[in-house]
Amino acid sequence: MIALLQRVASARVSCAGETVGEIGPGVLVLACAERGDTPRQAARLAERIVNLRMFADQDGRMNRSVREVGGGVLLVSQFTLVADTRSGNRPSFTPAADPEAGQRLFDELVRAVSAAHAPVATGRFGAHMQVSLVNDGPVTFWLRVDPERAG
Repeated sequence: MIALLQRVASARVSCAGETVGEIGPGVLVLACAERGDTPRQAARLAERIVNLRMFADQDGRMNRSVREVGGGVLLVSQFTLVADTRSGNRPSFTPAADPEAGQRLFDELVRAVSAAHAPVATGRFGAHMQVSLVNDGPVTFWLRVDPERAG
């Protein structure tokens, strides 16, 4: 699974003009499942999300996690993170999990993050969403938990 984490002062996701998820200070997470991912990858990614030290301590160093600062986590599915852009001008999405597996794994990620931390908000899987955020820093990290390999 892949996740793009952005430390935010605030973030919100809307569908058709309705706010479906919103947080104050915390982390906006754009997440995507790859072919071969299992609940094990979702659990490991959740662990990394809530424990990544991306918030400042009293000395201004990034030594505190979202869990330690009590920030929110906004999880938004975004299959385009897995795009293969190595050739041509049209991205290929063949590395992405199929939509059914993608939703199962995204839901598993939400469950795992929610079990380890609160508050958690989400977008709507597969929906056309508008995401707004105030990036704090800016601080952005790309995380990947490698999929299981066949054979």
